[in-house]
Amino acid sequence: MSGVILYGPPASGKDTVTAELAKVDDRFVLLPRLKSGSGRTAGYRIVSEAEIDELRTRGKILYENRRYGATYALDRDSLIRALTTSIPVLHLGQLAGIEAVRQGFPDECWLTVSLWCPRNIAAERIASRDTNDDEARLRAWDATERITSDLTINTANVSARDAALQIESALDHLCTATA
Repeated sequence: MSGVILYGPPASGKDTVTAELAKVDDRFVLLPRLKSGSGRTAGYRIVSEAEIDELRTRGKILYENRRYGATYALDRDSLIRALTTSIPVLHLGQLAGIEAVRQGFPDECWLTVSLWCPRNIAAERIASRDTNDDEARLRAWDATERITSDLTINTANVSARDAALQIESALDHLCTATA
């Protein structure tokens, strides 16, 4: 079983590239993280803080973080289900999230893709979202660590379609080589 971790700062293209991945191969499916709090809802499973607390108490939260006044969590059971039915695509913006996934599922083949774009491009993309939290998102952009990844794509220079094709090829190569 295999999965894709799309890592990158806000507005680096995670949603856009994921949509193209699904067009390239319908086995690529976004695994929406749980979210409790205000703000964007697209790409998340909206739950209450009590539901996240309950999952945490039962040891079902693989990773969580807080940002923009919200709690985001990746639950273990959803990832297990996704791995058996698809190639899950995870959106993560913190190195600790990548480590939690790799440590929690060490036998799976994970392709880590670092998506990036220049800050001025990210600022334009963030402004177009009209979420009224541009400065917070740019601070998050600034705080996002550069990582060593299996594949790095500058989404200002590569179309979403080409990025998806690169990811598909890299996943096939990586997971065939490690099988």
